[in-house]
Amino acid sequence: MLRTLFYLLIVKPLVLVMLGIHARGREHLPLSGPAIIVANHNSHLDTMALMSLFPLSVINKVHPVAAADYFMCNRFIKWFALNIAGIIPIDRRIREKRTDVFAPIIDALDRGSIVIIFPEGTRGEPETMGKMKNGVAHLLYERPDVPVIPVFFHGLGKCLPKGEVVLVPFFVDAFIGEPLRWEGSRPLFMDKLAKTMSELQSLAVVVSDD
Repeated sequence: MLRTLFYLLIVKPLVLVMLGIHARGREHLPLSGPAIIVANHNSHLDTMALMSLFPLSVINKVHPVAAADYFMCNRFIKWFALNIAGIIPIDRRIREKRTDVFAPIIDALDRGSIVIIFPEGTRGEPETMGKMKNGVAHLLYERPDVPVIPVFFHGLGKCLPKGEVVLVPFFVDAFIGEPLRWEGSRPLFMDKLAKTMSELQSLAVVVSDD
């Protein structure tokens, strides 16, 4: 209930009223899991913007993935991140313990979750898609039936980019592509994902120029 109220009273008004998002291809967003959402990472608002695209009835199924070291150092922030934001924490130091760093994500997918992943790993330059890490392909190798939905945001990088703390109202476009499927090869899938994200970015540039 607290999570639903947070997105109803804070996230949706902030993203949809103060900024405004025009989503193209919204019909491709899943309303049930398991599914993986992949998006470019340009702003502190990326996660909230993605969450705002889902109806409230689905919110409790949607879980962003984030590095645990960003919020585990503070008890309140940890509680908020896990219980209100619904984040799946990933311990980037876990490889030293010979444990699968992706295990929490796979567990979430097995529970029917819709997982949000930013494959660049960190916030990049506004309105671009940087080099992607192949973690998504690893997940699909383990769970080949899970669809991957690509999303490209244009405008968020100008609202609250990396290193900034002041929100600048700016209209945002979201371009949602058709679900991608595993085809048995990690390099092949990552090439297909990169090509799709590039096409969505090109579409965003054309629309913004108009």
